Amino acid sequence: MSISLLTWGVTIAGILLLVALDFITVSRKPHDVKFREAIIWSVFYIGLAIAFGWWIWVWQGPELGTEFFAAYLVEKSLSVDNLFVFIIILTSFAVPSVLHQRVLLFGVVLALVMRAVFIAIGAAALSAFAFTFVIFGAILIWTGIQLARHRSEDPNPMDSVIIRVVRRRVPVSELYDGTRMFTRLNGKRLATPLFLVMISIGATDLLFALDSIPATFGVTQEPYLVFTANAFALLGLRALYFLLKGLLDKLIYLSTGLAVILVFIGIKLALTYFHEQFPEQVPKISTNVSLIFIGVVLLLVAVGSYIKVRRDPTAIAHAGRLTGDPEDQPESP
Repeated sequence: MSISLLTWGVTIAGILLLVALDFITVSRKPHDVKFREAIIWSVFYIGLAIAFGWWIWVWQGPELGTEFFAAYLVEKSLSVDNLFVFIIILTSFAVPSVLHQRVLLFGVVLALVMRAVFIAIGAAALSAFAFTFVIFGAILIWTGIQLARHRSEDPNPMDSVIIRVVRRRVPVSELYDGTRMFTRLNGKRLATPLFLVMISIGATDLLFALDSIPATFGVTQEPYLVFTANAFALLGLRALYFLLKGLLDKLIYLSTGLAVILVFIGIKLALTYFHEQFPEQVPKISTNVSLIFIGVVLLLVAVGSYIKVRRDPTAIAHAGRLTGDPEDQPESP
């Protein structure tokens, strides 16, 4: 897939325009987003992604069009788990509801920047060292297994090493001061809790980028498709949060489903490398198979969660975590 600098420039400019539109919408008047507004924005961003995928299909052919939709589906499913963590962060720091949009927009912009960097690094690594496929595959398999093991747990933002270091070095006030991250109290300059929220969101974005970029490369090795699939999935994240925040705790099997998807893509990445080395002996999983598999898993997650909640209304979903809770670990002597 040969993409000209002009196409790259127009694409990036279009994404920045959408980010600016979001920024204007949020900054003009901070407010609680209602269900109707969330639906409109969600339909808008999903419609944009579908239109873009159709354009890729017409412009580059069905194979690359399918790769884009598969990559977008992977990123969209992972972004739902990302929302779980965002909700936990917003709840843990008792962020006022009128500030949720601003925090989410910050998270989206930072995630776009981080993923652009990781995409560039990942594309260069795959081009220079074919064994990177195996390394990426191993990362995803490990992540999937750990997520499955701790699927019934939630991450604790207060356990973050970064947050603990910041709290020791930076004096933090107990109260929010509007949208300010720093304030003055009795003549002393203090960080507001919003500063810690932004740091926690940034750390979360970094961790998700480390997982999501290899996952997207698992369904397409085209940097342009990886970047655009990530961008369209992230741009709709803010609206999706307000649309699903009342339903997220009902997706009981989401973490399990994502774990299965990550392990599958990890195996697919490893097979891609060994297929190139031994084309006659090692099969290659096609993009169509990947798209169908991911779609079926997500469908089973939705149906299974619905049945579980119907049978047990008290059941609550969890975001999952990659390590056990430090509080549950035995103390060192």
